[in-house]
Amino acid sequence: MADNIPSGFVEACVVVGAAGDKLKQLLQARYKDLPLLDPEVLQVHAPPFVSKESSSDSPGHAPAFSRIQKRRSFMKKKRDRVTTPSRELAKGDGEPPATTVVAATTEDVSVPKDIDLIALPQLCFPEGLKISEECKEDSYHFLVFTDVFGNRTHGVVVQYHRHIQASQDGHGHQNGHWTSPKGPRLYTTYAICVISKYPYYNALRDCLSCLLIQLRTCRMVDFEERVKEFTAKLALVPIPPPGQLHVVFSLRPLQIFLPSREDKERPAVDLDLHLPFLCFRPQQLLEIITSILMEQRVVFVSSDWARLTLVAECFMRFIHPLHWQHPFVPILSHQMLDFLMAPTSYLMGCHAQHFEEVAAETDDLILIHIDEGIVSSSSADHHGLPETPWAARECFTRRVEGLQIHYDLEVCRLGAGTDVNDLRAQRRQWQHTLNTEIQRITLELIVNIFRDVHDHLNYEHRVFNSEEFLKCREPADQTFYKKVLDTHIFHSFLRDRLNKKMDSFSRMELNTRSDIHKLRTMMDVPRRPNMQEMARKCTTPENRLSRKLGMSLPNLAERAPMDSVRKTSLKKVTLNGEVKAPQKPIKTFRLPEFPPPLSYVYVQNYYSDMISQLGKAMSCLGPEDSSLLARYHYMRGFVSYVAGKRLDALGDFQNLHKTDTDIFPVELVRALVDSLAADERGQAERRPELARLISRSKRDHEGERARPDNFATIKKFQLPRTHLQRDDFVRRIQESGIVKDLNTIHRLFDALTVGQQKQVDPEVFRFFYTIWKETEAEAQDVDLPTAVLEHLETNECVYKLSSSVKTSHGVGKIAMTQRRLFLLTDGRPGYVEITKFRDIEEVRISSAPFLLLRIPSLKIKSSLRKEMFEANLKSECDLWAIMIKEMWAGRKMADEHKDPQYMQQALTNALLMDAVVGCLQSQKAIYAASKLAYFDKMKLEVPMMIPKTTAETLKHKINPSLDQTSPHAVDVLLYTPGQLGVSGTDGGGNPKLWCALSDGKVVVFDAASWSMQQNSVQVGSSQLNCMLGVNQQQLWIGSQDSVIYIINPRSMSCNKQLTEHRSEVTGLALEERADKYSQLVAYSCSAEGTVIVWDVSTLQVRKHFRLSCDRLQSLQVHNGWLWCCARDSILEVRRNGAVQRRVSLPQQNPQGSPSSTISRGSSLSRGSSLSRGSFSCFLLFNETEQLWSGCADADELCVWHCRDLTKPFHRIQLQDCAGVLCMIKVKNQIWVGCRGRSMGQARGKIYVVDTERHLVEKELVAHSDRVQALCSAEDRYVLSGAAREDGKIAIWKVE
Repeated sequence: MADNIPSGFVEACVVVGAAGDKLKQLLQARYKDLPLLDPEVLQVHAPPFVSKESSSDSPGHAPAFSRIQKRRSFMKKKRDRVTTPSRELAKGDGEPPATTVVAATTEDVSVPKDIDLIALPQLCFPEGLKISEECKEDSYHFLVFTDVFGNRTHGVVVQYHRHIQASQDGHGHQNGHWTSPKGPRLYTTYAICVISKYPYYNALRDCLSCLLIQLRTCRMVDFEERVKEFTAKLALVPIPPPGQLHVVFSLRPLQIFLPSREDKERPAVDLDLHLPFLCFRPQQLLEIITSILMEQRVVFVSSDWARLTLVAECFMRFIHPLHWQHPFVPILSHQMLDFLMAPTSYLMGCHAQHFEEVAAETDDLILIHIDEGIVSSSSADHHGLPETPWAARECFTRRVEGLQIHYDLEVCRLGAGTDVNDLRAQRRQWQHTLNTEIQRITLELIVNIFRDVHDHLNYEHRVFNSEEFLKCREPADQTFYKKVLDTHIFHSFLRDRLNKKMDSFSRMELNTRSDIHKLRTMMDVPRRPNMQEMARKCTTPENRLSRKLGMSLPNLAERAPMDSVRKTSLKKVTLNGEVKAPQKPIKTFRLPEFPPPLSYVYVQNYYSDMISQLGKAMSCLGPEDSSLLARYHYMRGFVSYVAGKRLDALGDFQNLHKTDTDIFPVELVRALVDSLAADERGQAERRPELARLISRSKRDHEGERARPDNFATIKKFQLPRTHLQRDDFVRRIQESGIVKDLNTIHRLFDALTVGQQKQVDPEVFRFFYTIWKETEAEAQDVDLPTAVLEHLETNECVYKLSSSVKTSHGVGKIAMTQRRLFLLTDGRPGYVEITKFRDIEEVRISSAPFLLLRIPSLKIKSSLRKEMFEANLKSECDLWAIMIKEMWAGRKMADEHKDPQYMQQALTNALLMDAVVGCLQSQKAIYAASKLAYFDKMKLEVPMMIPKTTAETLKHKINPSLDQTSPHAVDVLLYTPGQLGVSGTDGGGNPKLWCALSDGKVVVFDAASWSMQQNSVQVGSSQLNCMLGVNQQQLWIGSQDSVIYIINPRSMSCNKQLTEHRSEVTGLALEERADKYSQLVAYSCSAEGTVIVWDVSTLQVRKHFRLSCDRLQSLQVHNGWLWCCARDSILEVRRNGAVQRRVSLPQQNPQGSPSSTISRGSSLSRGSSLSRGSFSCFLLFNETEQLWSGCADADELCVWHCRDLTKPFHRIQLQDCAGVLCMIKVKNQIWVGCRGRSMGQARGKIYVVDTERHLVEKELVAHSDRVQALCSAEDRYVLSGAAREDGKIAIWKVE
């Protein structure tokens, strides 16, 4: 059972030094020159130090420790050591007690499995163990151990010196020390190495400093007991969870501070990240980061062993979220230098005295001299390492200039402190602020380097188009990217991007995205430079930087050239475009004082005190401190687990899962569940919340094992080598990034297979792909003069440029953008507008006489000009005609339906036509291209005009499935006002539109501009049924998988879950508070009839009850009563769950008028053949005391008086309606979403009903599938969402 207990602060403490017999030989030999001794492991102390079994043997204060677990030897050679010295010691004149553990063969020492004690002595004494004639200062250095799986363990070593005292007998032993009667005093060195799974370098160094104070005054016979007691205390310290909760404990005379990790993905930062900035200039820092990203063989050298590990670890933090995948050995002893001959990539460190030797004997090394601040190469060709991309390099250099890295400058205005702990806290706060700033700067560097990677990813097929990514880089940067793209470190980074991991990189990339890039992402059109980018192409490279990185970078055009040395100005530079995440206030939890004797009883009391203190801290938190509450649950669960209170630990982890799933320790809880005894498991199964946690842990584990193999695969895009059937062709086109839409790809397949078997030849595919990419490149090279750019809008792009032709407006090239056609005149380039697509009235082909020939010409009639435009396009005439017709039809459709995506799709179709004609180059080419003329054919087959009422009311359309291969149904819509989504990094807290799609996707739009803020927030994997904005920190979403997911609108993350429902959650409601001091209460219901009442502040269940009905679908709170809608009835329910009234389905009587039956606490028979199929929705009006209802298969709305629900007093007929699905109240109107028919086709319809006159005011038709979601935006707009065939959101004006 001990193996299942989670590790605390310290894994082990190892004492290394010279063996007693060797010290004795050294003293007796009296060497003239003291030799180096081989260090050996003398003591190993590892938990557990106490157990329940040992408590009965030591009820008092002695002995404090007893090692009770089965022990195994830590060094095989120790088994053969002669035991005579131990027997001599028993007689009083043998070896010192410090060597007893080594000499004894009958007592083995347990060793943590991740620690290699064979190599440890060399690492503790990398220069060898020296006996000296003078007492030297204690020195510290730091170690990193890496196992075969890449898991790292960290160590801090202090070299502690003690002298050997002389005695009168000449060879005796006095006070635990070997003695010598003559000669100088000799000093030996002991290394104490504290090992931890966590990189708490500063904290462990502080702990060792406290230990040395005790060791200086203790006798040698007490040495082992002091070290063991020290280790046992540190083993009791729990590790703080990720977040803002830090841990403090007292180890006299210092207060030891354990900072928490920022998130689960990052290690704790307990070192000074500015150390490399003190050693290297910005350019050298970039060279080192580049060598790491390119997985070079990197060697750090320094004359100070401590600097090696600390500086190397800093660079590991600088490249986050990328992870070094190769050997990482920051310290090599002189015996280990052969490791540098390894052929693989590595990052190692050695002493500066070996610098010349290493540089001379090993090729292709990047040598980093920390003391000298020099970066060099052991290879003659040092220029082989390319520079960091220019844009990212300049931004990083500028940011570093603004750092204040000298602590003395910060405190020169302060007086002298008198309390060492206060001074340390002051320095720690300064260091934390500086570390945070450095991490932000280095993360921004990584984001700027790899910002555009996601533009070349295909998530569905897990493909990265590396060739296209390289083509889009600046020519000077391509060498850098070619080397980086082939590394393991980048491959791991790509895997996280394809898995849509929302880490610090993703958050910063989203927050610093330029407006142009956001627009391009929202539009999903082929990449072309717009006019704004073209204007920047004509200016300096500094201006191109802003295009490259957008708002993430400052305006570098105004800065002076960089100096060759780092500036030391005291002025802090303020930069435009910096994105700083709001800092959460740090909270500290102080651990109880360590128990004096660490026996089992006292240790258990210590844990009980800690649990009690955590409980008190939790009770003082307010509702707004849910994040901190989650951290306390984590810590209390951890401590309860270690203390053996497993059921209490499960309870805390269950509450943690409800409060913050981001920090939920999956592996720890799984180990906890596996460690439960049979009786404990039985008790847990009888508690529903613990049973759910156990079941979820098992289910998640099985889900991980069943995860598809392709979850970790990454493919590079390659052109096909065999013929492609339709499905293969779809996959290849989507992988290439040309287009995602399935229907468009099917039309492209038909175009490329005209007149042949329905398969695409690989050569045809290659020609098509090449022409498409060449067209993109040609558009990038279009050079428009400034006089022309002034006539175009900033987001316009030139997509097609003809050859020079004669036109009715002169000679020039015809240019096509997404908005217009214009003539780029020859000679002195000028701009002549031909027409905008929306102004076209006619497009036709005619012929113009030329000598004895007639040349095909294109004629375009515009509504703004009397004369027709004519161009002698010759062989290009047919292609331009069908492209312009498609653009014209798409523009008309977009204007009529207020849907800009029609224009974007038409543009894609036109560009595909161009590529098809260029690819086929045959007589059938134009006919094949016409297969892609989707909108031009629609114009002929169906009327483009929509009803006048619809056109006047419809404001805009948006597509939430833009990044999907096919439309997804809009299941739920929710509008939240600006204050709910306030965030310091998202542009000021605009109102938001939340859209739930299938498979647990939630898409978020900025409701001020209707632009997509983020592609999707994943909320489970099932259909979402309902949403509710609870407060500024919580947005609840009910799912088909029976879970209520809670999104934090500030962080745009889903980190809370409510799992008390046993069936799919179908409805959510919020009860208005009587006053601001009242508790906020929310209600939820599930399909089988369960209603749960929630305390919003604590997320605890206040009450739950079960209603008898057929599929409970929704609920509302009115005047203290709960109204619930099921398929077979609408129920008025008291707060205690008692049914007050039940309204059954309206019945269709023979005369055709509806009636209803009502009963107190019960319902009539549901078997009547005259009853409707099922209720779908209802509304209650307090002002008029009316109840409105709709049925899923009825063409009417029924209206009841709430005082008399015996029958509906009015029925409102909905013409051409096949069923009511949803409705909302807006001002004095009811907006009803239905499935209906229009012009003989099934369509989604919206009826606007006047609540006073009970008349249908408007019938709106703008969806091609049923309308199943409605929401109101502050009574100014109504938003409607349609089912899968349409999948769009329409925005309607409210009058």
